[in-house]
Amino acid sequence: MLVEAGYISRQQLEQALSLQKRSGLRLGQSLIKMGLVTEEAIIEILGKQMNIPYVNLDTYAIDSKLIDLIPQSIAEKFLVLPLFKIADTLTIAMVDPLNVRALDEVRRLVRCEVDLAVTTERQMRSAIEHYYRASGSISDIVREIESGDFQAAVKPGEAATEAPVIRLVNLILQQAIQENASDIHIEPDEINLGVRYRIDGMLYEMKSLPKTIQAPLLSRLKVMAQMDIAESRIPQDGRTQMRIENRDVELRVSTFPTLYGENVVIRILDQSKTILSLSDLGFSDELLKKYKKALAIPYGIILVTGPTGSGKTTTLYASLNEVNSIEKNIITIEDPIEYRIKLVRQAQINPRAGLTFASGLRSILRQDPDVIMVGEMRDVETCEIAYQAALTGHQVFSTLHTNDAAGALSRLLHLGIEPFLIASSTVAVLAQRLVRTICPNCKISYKPSASELTAYRLDPATTTLLYRGKGCKLCRNSGYRGRTGIYELLMIDPAIQQLILKNASSHEICEAARAGQGMTFLREEGIAKALQGITTLEEVGRLTFEE
Repeated sequence: MLVEAGYISRQQLEQALSLQKRSGLRLGQSLIKMGLVTEEAIIEILGKQMNIPYVNLDTYAIDSKLIDLIPQSIAEKFLVLPLFKIADTLTIAMVDPLNVRALDEVRRLVRCEVDLAVTTERQMRSAIEHYYRASGSISDIVREIESGDFQAAVKPGEAATEAPVIRLVNLILQQAIQENASDIHIEPDEINLGVRYRIDGMLYEMKSLPKTIQAPLLSRLKVMAQMDIAESRIPQDGRTQMRIENRDVELRVSTFPTLYGENVVIRILDQSKTILSLSDLGFSDELLKKYKKALAIPYGIILVTGPTGSGKTTTLYASLNEVNSIEKNIITIEDPIEYRIKLVRQAQINPRAGLTFASGLRSILRQDPDVIMVGEMRDVETCEIAYQAALTGHQVFSTLHTNDAAGALSRLLHLGIEPFLIASSTVAVLAQRLVRTICPNCKISYKPSASELTAYRLDPATTTLLYRGKGCKLCRNSGYRGRTGIYELLMIDPAIQQLILKNASSHEICEAARAGQGMTFLREEGIAKALQGITTLEEVGRLTFEE
């Protein structure tokens, strides 16, 4: 194959075969040792010639539940790893897909059909060391905690500080970081303790631990987050900072009492991530131009709205980065501080010490700010102070939890903010959602059905092809990989100001914005991205509603 593809000559092949006989190396290893080809070139030619997909194990997340299907000894001997299983077919990664003996051994072990993917030896050895070490460690730790020796040696209430429990918690956190999870859910039921990770906005089951682990595991998390370890009847919140996988992360821990024990959710805030620019967030060119125009106004309030997890904070940080300069004094009050920004003075609320959004904002006004960011406007007092600040010449950024842009204005009115304040001080309202993007590895086109075209009001004459992910190892068979934003931007122009002063409904404001500004709604932005092949209609329908 390599000779036919022009990678090596016949003479070089003969030299490599001679070295193979003397050294006992595989042919590929001999070619690499002689410097004739790279490992990547061999994998590329094998994949193309045999029509076998290539998988990058450095970035691929393997389902830990599948690791047990192939013993570590077999994985190391034949350099194979299970990737994913669909129905009765297991897909495995191999370094040498021509190794018939290895395939026969795997088929004997798993007792089902086997499909192949190919990878490099370096990636394979690294993945085997990582996954079998992690899987073995968790299993070993669980057995150690459940053992009679451990139970007898540890006094009640002290298990949280013992090494096996600490290692178990650290491994759960480490795997979540490796998977780029945003949250960890630890969920007790009648007989097990489930662990799920939220990845790209969706929950995936990662592990099921025995019920006996529940008490020491929850106690350890409470100790870390500085919560009351003896209290299990009421909800608690806490936080801690750790360095995991060479990354500084903040963990926000929340407990909630349920029928079978305390449910725990851990929000992971990766403080080592770089701040995205506005152009990286998924804005269309026209929308980005309008939003930057709003940012250029040096006073007034810009609101970003949407449900929890819709990327509002990321947009605020990107907006601050856009207006940040040495000539401006920018101060924030946040909960929590997710990113560090140069030249920006950032403060985190501390209700126990009396530092709330309202009190912090009042103090910020005495710090001679040009730009203020309030993490969230939760109450009337915070809203009133923010609007007074905007009215007196400050540029203010903040968030609200509303479903759409016009809904933010109604929410402010219901909170008791005077209509003239809202009308005169609000510059723009940006509503957003995060939609999953189609996995580029398994993206396919298809002809939309008549029902799809009708449901999303698409023209059959022009909409002939749409796109979706078929499902593959790289996307956990979901068809999606990564997320991007969809937006609707409401500019508060004179026509909208008059409607606010008249206490007009959200519907009236939307209609006026469409007529006067050409405003597009979230669903329309999402459908446009689906037509471009970025996301799917199903994903847009999941996160938006018909206007």
